[in-house]
Amino acid sequence: MSKTPPLRLGVNVDHVATLRNARGGRHPDPVRAALTAIAAGADGITAHLREDRRHIRDDDMARLKAEIDKPLNFEMAATDEMLKIALKTAPHAVCLVPERRQEVTTEGGLDVVGQHNSLKPFIARLNDAGIRVSLFISADPHQIEMAASLRAPVIEIHTGAWCDATVAGETAKAEAEFARIITGAGLARAAGLEVHAGHGLDYGTAETISKLPEIMELNIGHFMIGEALFADLTEVVRTMRAAMDLGRSFAAPLS
Repeated sequence: MSKTPPLRLGVNVDHVATLRNARGGRHPDPVRAALTAIAAGADGITAHLREDRRHIRDDDMARLKAEIDKPLNFEMAATDEMLKIALKTAPHAVCLVPERRQEVTTEGGLDVVGQHNSLKPFIARLNDAGIRVSLFISADPHQIEMAASLRAPVIEIHTGAWCDATVAGETAKAEAEFARIITGAGLARAAGLEVHAGHGLDYGTAETISKLPEIMELNIGHFMIGEALFADLTEVVRTMRAAMDLGRSFAAPLS
């Protein structure tokens, strides 16, 4: 029986850039938000460079890499353009996500089973460059098994369906979705994968999922940036960190 591992918080600064881009210019600055989040206790920063540059832009990624002193998690689609940028930027980690131009936010997890042939050389290039690869997938056993076979060292479980059902008060659906997450996290750890989670998390759901000892990192953005409109970002990061720590205190040791 080993100790319950610590739980990391990655803060996604995409929607600071969304607000900046609504009017143009440089304010508010996502890099400043990243530095503020780190000072308040964030363990890393996540940013998603989309094909249409709807929020984070190329110079944001370059500045984040140059100016923050914590790991940078580069979310991106598995395209040749993004691969070139990732190899040039050399972030600590890349999280491969599905992406459709017409979607408002990332909808569902990456289909690593269906895209196995195209993802395998893509992941190999990133591994060879020393960039940790994470695959953003649903808590589906087939997707998890394929992620392990593709030599991606990390998966990030898409928590959106569970969070949405929880907020909507759909108790039975929320319980079923959370049961899938529990099972998926266990399967992933048994397959030798490091397990992260994210999408739609708020203080309550972050506290709940922090009780799962297999989860090593939560990546949270939209909720925290939204809350920062009513309380400063420093307070929001500290409150989220406290919720995660409270949940973690109830986690069973890993066997």
